[in-house]
Amino acid sequence: MIKKVLLITAVSVFLLAAQNITQDDKITSYTEWTEYLGGPDRNHYSDLTQINPENVKDLKVAWTYSTPDSGQMQVNPIIVKGIMYGVTSTVQAFAVDAATGKEIWHFGDKSKIGSNTSRGLTYWSDGEDQRILHAMGPYLYALDARTGKLIESFGDGGKLDLHTGLPEIAKDKYMVSNTPGTIYEDLIIMPLRLSEDSDAAPGDLRAFNVRTGKLVWTFHTIPYPGELGYETFPPDAYKNTYTGGANNWAGTAIDRKRGILYVPTGSAGYDFYGGKRKGQNLFANCLLAIDARTGKRLWHYQTMHHDMWDRDLPAPPNLITITKNGRRIDAVAQVSKQGYVFIFDRVTGKPLFPIKEVVAPKSELPGEFSWPSQPVPSLPAPFARQAYTLTEKDISSFAQDRDSLVMKFKTYKKNMFAAPGKEGTVILPGFDGGAEWGGAAADPQEGILYVNSNEMAWILTMKDTPKASEMTSLSPGEKVYTTYCPTCHGAQRKGNAKSGYPSLIDVGLRRDRSFVSNIITSGKGMMPGFTMLTADEKNALISFLFNDEKVEAVSTTSETRKIYVPYQSTGYNKFLDSKGLPAISPPWGTLNAIDLNTGKYLWKIPFGEVAELKAKGYPNTGTENYGGPVVTKSGLLFIAATKDGKFRVFNKKTGKLLWETVLPAAGFATPSTYQVNGKQYVVIACGGTKLGTKKGNQYVAFALP
Repeated sequence: MIKKVLLITAVSVFLLAAQNITQDDKITSYTEWTEYLGGPDRNHYSDLTQINPENVKDLKVAWTYSTPDSGQMQVNPIIVKGIMYGVTSTVQAFAVDAATGKEIWHFGDKSKIGSNTSRGLTYWSDGEDQRILHAMGPYLYALDARTGKLIESFGDGGKLDLHTGLPEIAKDKYMVSNTPGTIYEDLIIMPLRLSEDSDAAPGDLRAFNVRTGKLVWTFHTIPYPGELGYETFPPDAYKNTYTGGANNWAGTAIDRKRGILYVPTGSAGYDFYGGKRKGQNLFANCLLAIDARTGKRLWHYQTMHHDMWDRDLPAPPNLITITKNGRRIDAVAQVSKQGYVFIFDRVTGKPLFPIKEVVAPKSELPGEFSWPSQPVPSLPAPFARQAYTLTEKDISSFAQDRDSLVMKFKTYKKNMFAAPGKEGTVILPGFDGGAEWGGAAADPQEGILYVNSNEMAWILTMKDTPKASEMTSLSPGEKVYTTYCPTCHGAQRKGNAKSGYPSLIDVGLRRDRSFVSNIITSGKGMMPGFTMLTADEKNALISFLFNDEKVEAVSTTSETRKIYVPYQSTGYNKFLDSKGLPAISPPWGTLNAIDLNTGKYLWKIPFGEVAELKAKGYPNTGTENYGGPVVTKSGLLFIAATKDGKFRVFNKKTGKLLWETVLPAAGFATPSTYQVNGKQYVVIACGGTKLGTKKGNQYVAFALP
């Protein structure tokens, strides 16, 4: 059966390559921003030239739009026919005049909080039928682009349950889509965010008819019997018995001329222990090339085998054209959390620079079966430091507790592929990268990639998971808490403020029960929703958090729905000094320009500043950063992203800073640039909140006077 599948795949690739498509076909000229990250190639690129290196210093605020809520916004807004479409921090959709910021319509209850975060919307049209596809909670809504009203012929009265087409076991599991879907003809392919624990739903990739909401095709990322890759998991894994996930949450890129969809996938659950999913685990952690019309696999490459480090592919790939050995090649480049760029021939999947399989250490945890090797590109060199390169000299000289940090550092494992264990493992690049969901910008014809990177070390430590027999003395609410919550909020509910996880001690003094109930069910930010809890279990958990639990009120059965794994992480812990700064030496964030024709760097600079260190004469430390860059034909690179809350413009050829301004709140998002009535604008969502920054609620657009 597998030989037959491989033969069909080879024929499909040959037919695609044989189509009448020349390497010199020009990419569409972008003067609007009609799709997520600027276009189907996800290159964050614009042909606009009105704002250029000579006049960028004259940029002024052109308009602002204030949303009715405040909080983190990761949105890359789209602009179509003079209208900007965006999403608020509570995942409500809106449309404004792109020249003035005046609101046209708003979709959602302004008095209610939403779930998780959103990176934007999808636009589709056929003549007068113009639609906005908006994911909110576990549903996809079809809205009239002109009015914001539901299109009731889509799905069930205008909305589609994103569980549609998944096996019965997934129907009550947590599922949202926080990245815009990708359009191909009359199809929309939707990314999915799932739980990352052993209770994750299967991450099947699915395409729906954009007119009706009906399911058109499904690709099983955890293969079924007879499908390629089935033997890389335990026999019943596809039933969601041992694992889930392997989902595309970061979004996809599409080569519409060839009809090829490029899909980066995440890890299979549970993230940090794979004893229940022995094997290589295809198609988790893969770049997949899929026939967009049928959902059939064309080729794949796995960037991490049997992932135990949460090394999801974090962003859509970039579709570019490079010159290699005098030949123009249409390529696909995938950035990774590891700090690598994997680059392939877009049609055949052949790596354009050699990729080595590097020997990886064996796991010391009983029952874990780590993969013996991991892939490392020979070029380009990593754009982020690797854990194995660190020495005691790399512990920050700014740290007042440096001696203590050095002592801790000596006890940790530092191999890049060291399997998680009880002694602690340095994860660098950290769980958020390296590259993160903001992704990379690219000049599609010149083959230059621009990527911002985090340089934050985290410490991954494993511990024994409490067994059901060890929790008999706990109250029902404490039992639910112990089953689901300590990884982020700690066994004592103290949280980890330095790593961004709030304390839950006395939460009842800060929030009411309905707010906490909604967060538990729907999630918020990086927290998933816990939809598997019964009403009694959720009420017991809330009573436990509010310190008024009646112990005899309910018995819990959570462990029967969450697959038991013998080891779990002690939490997401950044390696920080006593002041909350990174424990390793700067730079703590970088901005990189990589020539993918050669695999060499054009430039690399620290990205972002720490105010207290700048005041002491150390301005070039870099900071953590979330959200990507935009590049223009005129030679500019626009980017916010940094913890310091600034919006900056660089010369894309040299990395020289040309202009900067302080935003009303940090812009943890990718900007958009567009032209309306002959004027070029660049707009950024300013929600702050992440990394302890102040909250904001504004979209800010800049233009020349």
